[in-house]
Amino acid sequence: MAFVDLKAQQRVLGDRLKQAIERVLDHGVFIMGPEIAELEKRLADFVGVKHAVTCSSGTDALLMPLMAWGIGPGDAVFTTPFTFIATAEVIALLGAVPVFVDVDPDTFNLDPELLARAVEAVKKADPQIYPLPRAATEGALRPRAVIPVDLFGLPADYASIHKTALHFGMDVLEDAAQSFGAMDAGGKRAGALAPCAATSFFPAKPLGCYGDGGAVLTDDDDLAEVVRSLRVHGKGGHKYDNVRIGINGRLDTIQAAILLAKMDVFSEELAAREAVAARYTEGLNGWVKTPKVPAGCRSAWAQYTIVADHRDKIQATLKEREIPTAIYYPKPLHRQKAFASLGYKPGDFPVAESLSEHVLSLPMHPYLQPDQIDYVIDAVRAALA
Repeated sequence: MAFVDLKAQQRVLGDRLKQAIERVLDHGVFIMGPEIAELEKRLADFVGVKHAVTCSSGTDALLMPLMAWGIGPGDAVFTTPFTFIATAEVIALLGAVPVFVDVDPDTFNLDPELLARAVEAVKKADPQIYPLPRAATEGALRPRAVIPVDLFGLPADYASIHKTALHFGMDVLEDAAQSFGAMDAGGKRAGALAPCAATSFFPAKPLGCYGDGGAVLTDDDDLAEVVRSLRVHGKGGHKYDNVRIGINGRLDTIQAAILLAKMDVFSEELAAREAVAARYTEGLNGWVKTPKVPAGCRSAWAQYTIVADHRDKIQATLKEREIPTAIYYPKPLHRQKAFASLGYKPGDFPVAESLSEHVLSLPMHPYLQPDQIDYVIDAVRAALA
């Protein structure tokens, strides 16, 4: 059994994938070939935004909007400590200060009520209001932006987050790296839930290529123009006209071709993921804490993550039965050595810390068969019996 079964997907898409790659080999335009523009149009149409700007990774998709907004030293950017490091890494790379906000224990996403407290704490430089990084107490930081994360495929509470952002004059960048294909309760797709969004096409993501890839999604014409420039070394009117400092952040044409082939079956795969999750939930309710999806929302089910008191025992039992699992994430970002200079302490974010000790992600992909799902369910139950 595979945790994410890309080979099963290849058996379904094999001919289409080969033909897509062969077309690129035939025309030979490996950088910014015609598949790039075609993919960007399909992505934008699927999400329901005006612009999709592809790039070399989900990390670059997070980085470039912050660059376009001029985020830098003296700026506070708020995000969750319970996520992959890239979300906060891009903040630090630009010289800004990551300010962590704890998560909701049911959705695993940034807690909007705590966000408001954290912003107020930064404005008053008062860690008694909410735990702050050392820099926020040593000098004035400007609250500039918030990066909510749609963890495991479930959109964050953007309605509440936008109220706080509007009140304090902050930009919102949706980290939709795990949620491409998801929907909020109003029927809007992930990637369209904030003025700008970043998504990832890492192979294990709901829509993944065969390498690194990402995209910036927005309705903002000016922002899209700047991001297109940033991804090619700050390109202006032509290759050797550089109007700003940028990065080498283009998506390869072959990866775009692969994604185009995969988009042909993406809606069906999303439905299959939902069916897998529903079967897991039906079989595991009452045994462990199963994922909560708010009414009307649809998760992209990048992961199916349970919360259990005996996490390590369950993982060991599943390993004995050759069932792969993963822990996302075993150490919250405020406990990582890379962010030690922020000065956060154990206990500052109790929900994230507790989740890191109790979460376990089970095999999740659209090609899991009912008997395989039941085998996993039986193994979890056996571990707890």
